[in-house]
Amino acid sequence: MKRVSFAEFGGPDVLHLTDAEEPHAGPGRIRIAVRAAGVNPVDWRIREGQKLTAHPIELPAGVGQDAAGVVDEVGEGVEGVEIGDPVFGEGSSTYAEFAVLSAWARMPAGLTFAEAAGYPSVVETALRIIREAGVRSGETLLVSGASGGVGSAVLQIARDRGIRVIGTAGAANQDYLRSLGAVATTYGEGWVERVRQLGRVDAALDLAGSGVIRELIELTGDPRKVVSIADLGAPRLGARYSGVAGSVPDALAEAVRLLSLGKLHIPIEKSYPLAEAAAAHADSQAGHTRGRRVLIV
Repeated sequence: MKRVSFAEFGGPDVLHLTDAEEPHAGPGRIRIAVRAAGVNPVDWRIREGQKLTAHPIELPAGVGQDAAGVVDEVGEGVEGVEIGDPVFGEGSSTYAEFAVLSAWARMPAGLTFAEAAGYPSVVETALRIIREAGVRSGETLLVSGASGGVGSAVLQIARDRGIRVIGTAGAANQDYLRSLGAVATTYGEGWVERVRQLGRVDAALDLAGSGVIRELIELTGDPRKVVSIADLGAPRLGARYSGVAGSVPDALAEAVRLLSLGKLHIPIEKSYPLAEAAAAHADSQAGHTRGRRVLIV
């Protein structure tokens, strides 16, 4: 089979489409014929060697965690899913023609494989950091870098929970944030004062790693109410860095619930063939994303 892998840490150019042995579903696992794979910032951070504590790997290594496809192997002890079922979920080395998933759910009706592939890690991360920030219904959450996949999920999940959200993004994404229920403002010079004018901030999330932790602490008044998924230095200022996943099955169940109710939709900004994974990573690292990027297999 074909899969994307890398033999050394580095930039997007270390990614190559190679021949590899097919993986097989062990106990408690399923294998899918991959139709689409989600491209997430964690993928290129692992490729660069940034996240080896949470994601220890041996080189050469495959890439990717999220995928959607058709079940073609069911491991021992697995119930409730059959060969031929369309599913989406999380596994390893998902930038490939076949991948083994450790957590999955049936795809809701009307969802394409490309759409489904972008949800697992994004929704898990959004649920986790909302919980870690300790924000509740009736309070206000500030989201720095709100227009990407995780930000899009945070805005919609928060709205479902009665949480007011202020989101920062580039000028081109202001209407997009408003369409997801956020009070939108731009980043750049003067952004802290612009946020202050929008009201009290009870908790804040840093999704872009753009060096704003001090300002988020200033706005919330409490470093314990600031959570980052992109700035490894956040704990030095008393804020929290969140990099270890919670329950993916619970996140998939919540994604299915919200999708089925029409309360969650994250657009695909761009899709790429498997052979162009390096371009997908380069675009993801460049930022300014609206929604998600996926690979089509």
